[in-house]
Amino acid sequence: MLLTCTDVRKTFGSAVVLDGLDLAVDEHEVVALIGASGSGKSTLLRCVNLLTEVDDGTITLDGEDITNPKINPDFVRRKIGLVFQSYNLFPHMTVLDNITLSPVKVHGRPSSSAKEQAMEWLSRVGLADKADSYPDRLSGGQQQRAAIIRALVNSPRLLLLDEVTSALDPELVGEVLTMIRDLKGDGVTMILATHEMGFARQVADRVAFLDKGKVLEQGPPAQVLGDPVEARTRQFLARIIEAGRL
Repeated sequence: MLLTCTDVRKTFGSAVVLDGLDLAVDEHEVVALIGASGSGKSTLLRCVNLLTEVDDGTITLDGEDITNPKINPDFVRRKIGLVFQSYNLFPHMTVLDNITLSPVKVHGRPSSSAKEQAMEWLSRVGLADKADSYPDRLSGGQQQRAAIIRALVNSPRLLLLDEVTSALDPELVGEVLTMIRDLKGDGVTMILATHEMGFARQVADRVAFLDKGKVLEQGPPAQVLGDPVEARTRQFLARIIEAGRL
């Protein structure tokens, strides 16, 4: 397995956010995390990327315990790309400079090589003409695609996507979902927290339903979304269907 989370626990004050969570992700697999707000999806992604320290349990990446206090978190983060729902592009830098900042400053790549790779990605997703634009001149969908490219240029072993379409206008969601679908075709290993159930059904190899900080049910999308075993999963999906989101 590329990634394993074993008995992972995290609390914030008296609130138990992750309660002995177990999850494993194989290389080239796409796992969609679904569940109500507060179920632990975003916290899990932050724990995997070591932005949030776990209280107990272990997380391994390529067989190495990355929750070991002796581990260098910056070294781990070089192997993991994380994209937030709010883009987080630097507003004072052009799109190209945003994308090449980490390869040049952190990884020590020549600027010319980093720019060439960035332009290849921008061309692929139809943003080559926005390379010299500042983020505020881009639509939300364009900014999010640029943020995903920024996470990809370091060739991460694992890409984490945290509700990357939730801040977008409905007509822009398709742009980002198409890009993620293409990345799946490239074999990129991804964990994505999403409220887009239709998209999870299309792109995920496996859907994991989180409830109260645990993976309550997981399996192929057709099974979890179409014929769930757990009563709580059925209750959650019934509300999604009622809201017209499945």
